[in-house]
Amino acid sequence: MSTQTISYQIEDRLYLSITDHCTLVCEFCPKTQGVMQVHDFDLTVDHRPEFTEIVESIGDPAEYTQIVFCGFGEPTLRLKVLLEVAHWIKQRGGTIRINTDGLANLVHKHNVVPEMVGLIDELSISMNGQNEEVYNRHCQPQLEGSFEAMLDFLRAAAGRIPLVTATAIDGLDGVDIEACRRLTDECGVGFRARKLDIVG
Repeated sequence: MSTQTISYQIEDRLYLSITDHCTLVCEFCPKTQGVMQVHDFDLTVDHRPEFTEIVESIGDPAEYTQIVFCGFGEPTLRLKVLLEVAHWIKQRGGTIRINTDGLANLVHKHNVVPEMVGLIDELSISMNGQNEEVYNRHCQPQLEGSFEAMLDFLRAAAGRIPLVTATAIDGLDGVDIEACRRLTDECGVGFRARKLDIVG
């Protein structure tokens, strides 16, 4: 019997870890440093949970202010199961956020935003650099053209998903927070500076 953590609660939010695979190898990610711990939760993955296992781990979605697809992997890599679970959550009165690297369109080779409309209430997208050089240095993307693809995803989501926020970590070498903010303004989305090593 697997004891893998699929859902974990931080404050009044429930987080769902549905994969450990990622399109980035961010130098600042605890997983990259060999740490699979978030708060008191071990997010070591021994299998990728399917729909039934995920929803059983949730319980009543309405008990939480928000259910967040976020773990030590990129949730949109499992877009089909993510959307199935999101549909189940919405039917039961839940509110949904995806924490994402914004590379879903690059990975799936089409614009996935229309598939999220009506299901996803909020997107939090990791920008982590005001230009490709800084982004590549810290995020080490595995797919060519990731920085521009992330910006294109921001533009595609703007006005379609109720709340879209790009984030960058204040304290990473070379990251210009104000330049990131201006770039998100141009993309038509919000911006939030995060603190290094603060998860949640």
